Amino acid sequence: MSTTTTRGVAQPAPAKVSRTRPRRGLRANSTFNFWLFTGPFLIGLVIFVFVPIGWSVWLSFFEARFTVTPSEFVGFDNYKQVLTDADFRSSLVTFTVFAAFIVPATWAMSLGLALLVNRLRFMRAFFRSVFFLPTAVSYVAASLIWKMSIFNGVRFGMANTFLGWFGVENIAWLANPDPPWYWLVIVTVRLWLQSGFFMILFLAALQNIPQELYEAAAIDGAKPGWQTFRHITLPQLRATSTAVILLLLIAAYQAFDEFWNLLPKATWGQPPLVELYKMALGENQNYGAGSAGAVVLTLLICVVTLFQGKIMGFGRGEESK
Repeated sequence: MSTTTTRGVAQPAPAKVSRTRPRRGLRANSTFNFWLFTGPFLIGLVIFVFVPIGWSVWLSFFEARFTVTPSEFVGFDNYKQVLTDADFRSSLVTFTVFAAFIVPATWAMSLGLALLVNRLRFMRAFFRSVFFLPTAVSYVAASLIWKMSIFNGVRFGMANTFLGWFGVENIAWLANPDPPWYWLVIVTVRLWLQSGFFMILFLAALQNIPQELYEAAAIDGAKPGWQTFRHITLPQLRATSTAVILLLLIAAYQAFDEFWNLLPKATWGQPPLVELYKMALGENQNYGAGSAGAVVLTLLICVVTLFQGKIMGFGRGEESK
């Protein structure tokens, strides 16, 4: 290394300042990376979700029969037609009752499965996968299995075979509205399909509960079991329970596949989406009225969801609970 002398004393030469080259390529601009990866999804969301929703709302104020192109502005006439339709109003009432039963049942079953799996000391991953696997089955396939194999109404069906061991006569599960045995078929298939997914949510929430809470409760004399579950576990699952209930409410009002495949020709117990399907794609093909019904159903789901969120304290901070 070369040196310079100052008053006879050798001094090191000044080091060269190395200039750092600016990074080039995809890492140079985080904003560009963000739009590069999210852009295609946002475009698809706008084209296939937001535009159809906006067009449906617009179409609900026009006369549109046998075409999706608005022809004549009719104001709220389509909404009056939908709200005065006896079948549609009956389906809304029926499915409000259906949601009141299926939501607590799925919540309780999902939470129970999560508690059981969480307590396992071995093969936890195996049982977690077993309970979660039904979520990969389509509603159409599960409905056909329930209809043709388990609840097919003949003596060779699994349900009737089991009841026959106790001397019970064959039951026509799906052919008779009185008594409404078809609700048992629909509820059980929906429980089988949904419980595994919400079990995973509860299981993740259970594993995030600090163990120090249970240790402190044991020191204070709390008994394990119902007492700790009621005062520690359940309050810690408040946020997860609220999210699960809101998702279950939305899914209950959007039920379609299992009803369409289990009760294709029945006029009883049909969900609102089936009535809208008949209204928009039936003989008259009234797309304006069908769009108005879809808007009404969406508003109903929003109102029920917000009401449930208000009751459960969704969005409130810890200090306000």
